[in-house]
Amino acid sequence: MLRFSRVWFLCVTALCLEFFCLMSSQPQSKPHQCRLMAGPSALPVLQREGDVMLGGLFSLHDMMLQPDLSFTSKPAPTRCTGFNFRTFRWMQTMMFAIEEINRDDHLLPNFTLGYKIYDSCSTPYHALRASVELMGGEGEGEVEGGSCHGLVPVVIGDGGSTQSLVVARFLGVFRVPQVSYFSSCACLSNKAEFPAFLRTMPSDFFQVDALVQLVQHFSWKWVGVVAGDDAYGRGGAQIFSEKVQKLGACVALHEIIPKNHAEGAMASIVARIRSSGAGVVLVFALEQDAGALFDEALRQGLTGVQWLASEAWSTASVLSTPPRFLPILQGSMGFAIRRAVHIPGLQEFLLRLHPSGSDASKDPFLRPFWEEVFRCSLQGDGGGDSQRGKPLCSGSEDLGSVRNIYSDVSQLRISYNVYKAVYAIAHALHAMRSCETGRGPFSLHACPNTDSVQPWQLLHYLKQVEFSNSFGDETKFDVNGDPVAVYDLVNWQLEADGQVKFVTVGRFDETTSLGRKKLYIQKTDIIWNGNQTTVPLSVCSSSCPPGTRRAIRPHLPICCFDCVVYATECVRCLPEFWSNEECTACIPKLVDFLSYSDTMGIALLSVALLGSFCTATVVLIFACHHATPIVRANNSELSFLMLFSLTLCFLCSLTFIGRPSEWSCMLRHTAFGITFVLCISCVLGKTIVVLMAFRATLPASNVMKWFGPPQQRAFISLCTLVQVVICAVWLAVSPPSPRRLMTRESACVILLCDEGSTLGFCLVLGYIGLLASLCLLLAFLARKLPDNFNEAKFITFSMLIFCAVWISFIPAYVSSPGKYSTATEVFAILGSSFGLLTCLFLPKCYIILLKPEKNNRKHLMAKNSVRLST
Repeated sequence: MLRFSRVWFLCVTALCLEFFCLMSSQPQSKPHQCRLMAGPSALPVLQREGDVMLGGLFSLHDMMLQPDLSFTSKPAPTRCTGFNFRTFRWMQTMMFAIEEINRDDHLLPNFTLGYKIYDSCSTPYHALRASVELMGGEGEGEVEGGSCHGLVPVVIGDGGSTQSLVVARFLGVFRVPQVSYFSSCACLSNKAEFPAFLRTMPSDFFQVDALVQLVQHFSWKWVGVVAGDDAYGRGGAQIFSEKVQKLGACVALHEIIPKNHAEGAMASIVARIRSSGAGVVLVFALEQDAGALFDEALRQGLTGVQWLASEAWSTASVLSTPPRFLPILQGSMGFAIRRAVHIPGLQEFLLRLHPSGSDASKDPFLRPFWEEVFRCSLQGDGGGDSQRGKPLCSGSEDLGSVRNIYSDVSQLRISYNVYKAVYAIAHALHAMRSCETGRGPFSLHACPNTDSVQPWQLLHYLKQVEFSNSFGDETKFDVNGDPVAVYDLVNWQLEADGQVKFVTVGRFDETTSLGRKKLYIQKTDIIWNGNQTTVPLSVCSSSCPPGTRRAIRPHLPICCFDCVVYATECVRCLPEFWSNEECTACIPKLVDFLSYSDTMGIALLSVALLGSFCTATVVLIFACHHATPIVRANNSELSFLMLFSLTLCFLCSLTFIGRPSEWSCMLRHTAFGITFVLCISCVLGKTIVVLMAFRATLPASNVMKWFGPPQQRAFISLCTLVQVVICAVWLAVSPPSPRRLMTRESACVILLCDEGSTLGFCLVLGYIGLLASLCLLLAFLARKLPDNFNEAKFITFSMLIFCAVWISFIPAYVSSPGKYSTATEVFAILGSSFGLLTCLFLPKCYIILLKPEKNNRKHLMAKNSVRLST
């Protein structure tokens, strides 16, 4: 920052000596005029007249030889060196876009654009001098309102952020809009400092966001940062360092490349990179500074570093074309702004240049360009950049026969930005000319004067620009004058012919909606440094092996640590945790319960569904033969009610399978208790009716009137109601709930249902057992009653099976561990249900389906049998 302040001071001081506007003493008949104190401009300018002149600033040279500033006399003319073909292509793209617009009969009909282009020589001093001349006009200009008014209402440029900072402060005073095509410093988004600055280049804020996400994506924890000594490099590197550290990564080194590229300083930077051990290094600098760094890295033989490129050099042909950089830069990766696939007619426009052309004498930049391309000297006085010792140009040289950065249109990224900047200005002028009288945006709804375009009015329309070009890309500016940020992730890959190809392997889109990833990477397409296909590792310290812990190294970032063996003392894990195999950490125990996914759960589920299906089949058989004697015997209504309760018995077993929860624990025991009582009550009702029917032998006895269907229904309802009351009290006082059974000796946490009230659980089971015992006793007494189809015998067998199952269930339930106790209970439910279904209904189905001749009243009452109520 100190260096930048010094440059700014020198710029302002020198320019104050050279330029200012004054009110000259002229005859009263002439208007006041302003003129340059120094006389005609000493800066070369490329100019073409038009209705509106567009200013242009391009760094056609990479550096400027500093004059001796004595501050006592006018400075000597400056001289720029190092012609830049890439920037020259950008300048030609501006001219191409202007000519394309002038040929368009729709965008600006009967209106032509001109240009006035200066070389800023990659220095703030030269950029400011050119800006001052753009504002002062050519020679003399009229005074309007007591201030000088130039001929240029808008400026395209400059490329570098440092130059644009100086120019933007100057132009902002006059509210002259500036549209930059390559300045990406985030500081330029500050509208309080730079109210008239806009750009078609995304802010570094978004580029840094993309770089940080790239580092996070590949889990790089130890990253080096090298920045250029300018606003672009320092600002971008600082934001990157702050953001990447917030994500848990560390900055291995933070170095600044001096602008003079001093050999000692460059050697020190490379030595720091080597000693840091960083496998990934971000170079946030202009291509000239990056080239100086890589020159020194080659000299010292620095290899094995994965270089990350900032946008300024990620597709710089000046670094990729010379083969000497390929050993270290092959596999480099960086973000580049979105490129245009093809701009029709641009390459032909670029190749049209020739010193013998009609406009060659008006182009002060053609001569140094031509001499640099063909390494020859044009005839003349040897001025410009011509160097002595070069052979004379033959005149047969042809740009189409030379392959260089200038004529390469395969990576039109910054050139496309220049193209969009020109069209943005053209659309703003179109909007100004389309203003309807009385509906303008200014005071009293006034429209702008298109015969004399005022910069502040053009600035207003530029901020409102929004259009889609012929390539389908939208151009607009946000409140900070920034465009939409969309980047391509490019990878430097070496082709078979030895040339570098910029392969797009990803994309970063800032406009991606919330919740979706902004960064997309195609990993399989990436070739890393050293022609590797695996992601390089960049950490200060590797992860500690099992049995060791991190010990942060003193005076170093948290990413640097030593692995220290744990102390010999053991720490007891919490009950819900278990030691891993290496005994180095506590891991959660496995949760065990009877689930639908394990083998036992699937088997019990299948048996339960089979029982429900068999019961439904019996219901269907009985429904189809409901009028037959064997179905009507002993109250068919009870038979259907019993089949319904058996279906519920089979289905209630499903509540015992699955992860225990509050509702499932309460449902499983209450549903089991109520459905089984309903079933046993039906069996008990049948047994009592059979027994009383055969006991009522007196002819005049009317005992059976007390055991008719209404009385049977009331009896079953009363028996079931008792169980409902027991279950309701149980749930109200102490309901069943899920419980985690954790023992330190077991590697599993057992999930089961705790009964809550043991008394309630015993009462439910005891009541079922009471009814079953009573039913067994009565059925046993009625087993020898005369009848071809004595149902009491089958009831006896069913109750014997029922009681045997539940008596054996008690010790099995108590001794079964974990989920096997639940499985035992489900097995008892299914076993007793199948016993009832088989003993009570299988014989009847046998007669209905296979012995229909026995399904008649005569056969059923062949032996002194008593008619049963129906």
